[in-house]
Amino acid sequence: MTKTLEQKINDRSAVIGVIGLGYVGLPLVRAFVAAGFKTMGFDVDAAKVDKLLAGRSYIEHIASEWIAECVGQNKFEPTADMRRLAEADVLLICVPTPLSESRDPDLCYVESTTHYIAKTLRPGQLVVLESTTYPGTTRDVMLPILAAGGLAVGKDFFLAFSPEREDPGNPDYSAEGIPKVVGGIDPMSLRLAEMVYKQAVVRVIPVSSCEVAEACKIVENTYRSVNIAMVNELKMLFDRLGIDVWEVIDAAKTKPFGYQAFYPGPGLGGHCIPIDPFYLSWVARKYGMITRFIELAGEINTSMPQYVIHRVADALNEQCKPLRGSKICVLGVAYKKDVDDDRESPSFALMEMLRKAGAIVTYHDPHIPVLKKSRQHDFAGLESQKLSAEFLADLDGVLISTDHSSVDYDFVVRHAPLVVDTRNATHRVADGREKIFKA
Repeated sequence: MTKTLEQKINDRSAVIGVIGLGYVGLPLVRAFVAAGFKTMGFDVDAAKVDKLLAGRSYIEHIASEWIAECVGQNKFEPTADMRRLAEADVLLICVPTPLSESRDPDLCYVESTTHYIAKTLRPGQLVVLESTTYPGTTRDVMLPILAAGGLAVGKDFFLAFSPEREDPGNPDYSAEGIPKVVGGIDPMSLRLAEMVYKQAVVRVIPVSSCEVAEACKIVENTYRSVNIAMVNELKMLFDRLGIDVWEVIDAAKTKPFGYQAFYPGPGLGGHCIPIDPFYLSWVARKYGMITRFIELAGEINTSMPQYVIHRVADALNEQCKPLRGSKICVLGVAYKKDVDDDRESPSFALMEMLRKAGAIVTYHDPHIPVLKKSRQHDFAGLESQKLSAEFLADLDGVLISTDHSSVDYDFVVRHAPLVVDTRNATHRVADGREKIFKA
């Protein structure tokens, strides 16, 4: 049985099933299709599946032409029918792992997906979790569900963890070009998972256990969270000292060793950095420890939207205007520049705070024409506004939350009465600098 799966992987006749067709799942599908594997895509969102079957992409950096070609040539088969999970030899799980309202891990998507797999699990299948989670999830949460039907792990089926490292919109690193860390429940599971990924990605790094691989991803993003929190705190300090934090960072990064530049912003966004460190702090509490660096970083980063709103109010006050009743356009709702990914974007917190303060809120984002309802925010139906001279002149202020490259910041500053810049997007603007307020 193991030999059969090995043969299928080596001759690329194994069917790869990817569960969760979002910003992680679709690029993973692309990597395995490029490697010559027949790939199935599973998602409970039937609307997503219908779009893919029609040859339409809903992710900006995945071309619709590619989707149409792969579906048309039967290289990629999307489906919402979870009863077909048995048709895949390898199942890669790429579902969300959010936080609950109390900032505890919410594994409902991982657990429900595992139950779906358990219903159709057959001998010879390899299951790999890619969703970021706390150490112990694969062994303590998934394995009991999968083994409940009587199949033995390491003999009948195989289980591993390999954290996703997708960076949406980064042209330098696609899924196949990012090294994959892999940990197995047992040696054979590790061997098979390593074999699978070696067919599709540039490099595979095997580690001794699922727990090491799970911890690896959280360490990567906790490192970023803590360092971003540091520069966010320094930004607030340097504002009081009358020092431009962006100039300080530009100067510091000229040192060729011992320093890596991190940049401040209006808060953290994306599905990883705002969430993953809290998975680790939750585990620490279970073991009677307090992760003070993580908790402090979380407090600083989650407080940044409130700080920005205070800066907007200060900027308006200098023009003898109250925040209540002011027309504010939030420029950028994607969580980072030049992508259409708005998961956990701090822009939504800013928009809610502005509305609560009585401001009249609009937004502009060239990558996100219409907003949809999310787990935490409801701006459904709100449409991106065109940055015309007339629109900008009618505002009381523009709040730059995301520094998209396609925006003409000279034009924005020229026509808007006030620009509050959280991303240093206007640093090259020469005229009208008296209208720019850093936040």
